[in-house]
Amino acid sequence: MELSALKSVFLFLSLFMMTSEYEPQRSEMELAEKRWEMVEKQLTARGIRDSLVIKAFLDVPRHKFVPKEFIDSAYFDSPLPIGKEQTISQPYIVALMTELLELKGPERVLEVGTGSGYQAAILAEIGCEVYTIEIIEKLSWAARENLKPFGYNNVHFKVGDGHRGWEEHSPFDAIVVTAAPDQIPHSLVSQLKTGGKMVIPVGDINQDLLLITKKELGLDIKTITPVRFVPMTGDARQSGAE
Repeated sequence: MELSALKSVFLFLSLFMMTSEYEPQRSEMELAEKRWEMVEKQLTARGIRDSLVIKAFLDVPRHKFVPKEFIDSAYFDSPLPIGKEQTISQPYIVALMTELLELKGPERVLEVGTGSGYQAAILAEIGCEVYTIEIIEKLSWAARENLKPFGYNNVHFKVGDGHRGWEEHSPFDAIVVTAAPDQIPHSLVSQLKTGGKMVIPVGDINQDLLLITKKELGLDIKTITPVRFVPMTGDARQSGAE
């Protein structure tokens, strides 16, 4: 199918599948167009190629995961505040982190930092079994409400310190961390399956996005790009940071 025809189908389906009693049809159509433009100009134009990631970004409406006052900015090329001094990450960074994990669908994935639930929705849309931790209880409950209309039964929530991970559901095929610790938390590494991948921002003022692959004899650590995330809160001493 040609790109123009595919876009027409996408907009047609978006109009009838996502209209709510609170938003007029015209607004939903405009937001669907912005979502398409976001994928086209911010993701694929910058090298995002994974078809599952691209489809998830088209299917998950980012404007459902931002405060109402920021709906008009939902598809901007920037992070946005979601309350409690936290943010929803820039779309490209969410896509990049997801693509780096090379997910196919059935993987068990730990997300550290639920935020508004957008990253969890992307992972769930790909078909992963998602275990997501948020240290701020109010945000965790808000994320559950954000995700409820989508009917996902593959997202599991926990309020707690992300440094400690979620040991009872480990080992994980992949881990994605959406806040920056000063060092790589050893507890998260220990909960990663051999051969599994973790993508994590690390640093204080200067942060780098790292892709960590767990090998039988150690870790393969690659620096991907400089980033700027909110700090990872909690007790790093309990994580055995290395």
